[in-house]
Amino acid sequence: MNMPQLAAVDAARAARVLNEVRDARLAGLPARLAPRPVIEQSWERMLRSGVDPEHDFRAGLLSTDEVRRRREESPLREVLPVLREGLLSVADVAHHIMVVADDEGRVLWREGCNPVLRKADGLGFELGADWGEAVVGTNGVGTPAVVRRPVQVFAAEHFVRSHAAWTCAGAPITDPRNGRLLGVVDVSGPLETMHPATLAWVDSVAKLAESRLREKHLNSLERLRAVAAPVLARLGGRAAAVDGDGWTAAVTGMPYASRIALPKSPSPGRRWLPTLGLCSIEPLAGGWLVRSVADAAEPLPGGATRIVLDLTRPRRWSVTVSGGAGSWSHELSPRHAELLYLLATHRGGRSAAGLAEDVFGDSGRTVTVRAEMSRVRRYLGGFLEHQPYRFCEDAEVEVLLPADPMGLLPHSTAPAVVRNRASAP
Repeated sequence: MNMPQLAAVDAARAARVLNEVRDARLAGLPARLAPRPVIEQSWERMLRSGVDPEHDFRAGLLSTDEVRRRREESPLREVLPVLREGLLSVADVAHHIMVVADDEGRVLWREGCNPVLRKADGLGFELGADWGEAVVGTNGVGTPAVVRRPVQVFAAEHFVRSHAAWTCAGAPITDPRNGRLLGVVDVSGPLETMHPATLAWVDSVAKLAESRLREKHLNSLERLRAVAAPVLARLGGRAAAVDGDGWTAAVTGMPYASRIALPKSPSPGRRWLPTLGLCSIEPLAGGWLVRSVADAAEPLPGGATRIVLDLTRPRRWSVTVSGGAGSWSHELSPRHAELLYLLATHRGGRSAAGLAEDVFGDSGRTVTVRAEMSRVRRYLGGFLEHQPYRFCEDAEVEVLLPADPMGLLPHSTAPAVVRNRASAP
């Protein structure tokens, strides 16, 4: 009988056997049962890196603001409903908790059975904690992040002795656009709650989350395709509309390629791309227009970029960008309409604290401002600078205001907007 089968039948006995295996391995002595390869390889990494198996070392917790910032910026926030629906109801009944950590192993979300949450606090398994393998040893968060596959860690398979009363099953979640690790979802609980099917359950929910991210990516390419169609229709030569990772939404004058290699941090201007040679790169809503310079049918059109912020229609605010290759528009959310209006009225720029004061009357709410500006930059890209936040200097910016000053963003309670309404002639 292998260890997972023994644990399913007699968890206490399995835990005792694993304790003996772990003690023998750390002492350099032969054991009656070899650890599973994934666990033995992890233990070897821990021994090489100097993790103390007898003392539980803790890195400092992230501040509440830093946890909030990472949550706002993490793509995992978009699949939390999938993870909750797939894991929480069963986890609560089975006396487990669900933990979602980022790619660094920092715990960003933690939900489930309240008594188990309290026990987790005693282990330092709390919000903002670092559960990377190099910090706390073999575990269901850090080890799946290292090996990039689902791993269950039972009892004394944990390298640090104080974790041996727990069983954890974690699966990595990767970004379908670029294969980058986004984080790990883990289900943990007291060792007596271990079930051999837990790992397959957690892995299936992680794959479902990746599928949802893939679906969202395809939807974003559809939106980019709609923006790019009229622009590409006016161009000669080879050109493509791609997202920030180079995935292609539409092409003209060239065979379709699913992906075009972009610089790591794209920016407007001329760049040499491996498949197209010298190209002009220009922002589009949700991506980039890439145009071959060498074989264009006509010279690249000139002219400065013009950005028009239209606030005249209630609840239908938009930003339109016009450049040499054409124009495109993006409809704005109420918050983004506020932020872009404030930047348009402060061409010298505003810091995150300044925008927080303008929008919330509280200069301390910089985490929320940075998260929102990060979303704005997804479609305005190179037309926005930061430190401080501002429109780029070579763009002409125009704001179209409603005829009635009281119609200026009527939903808004932002102090700066309210002041501007009151002071309008």
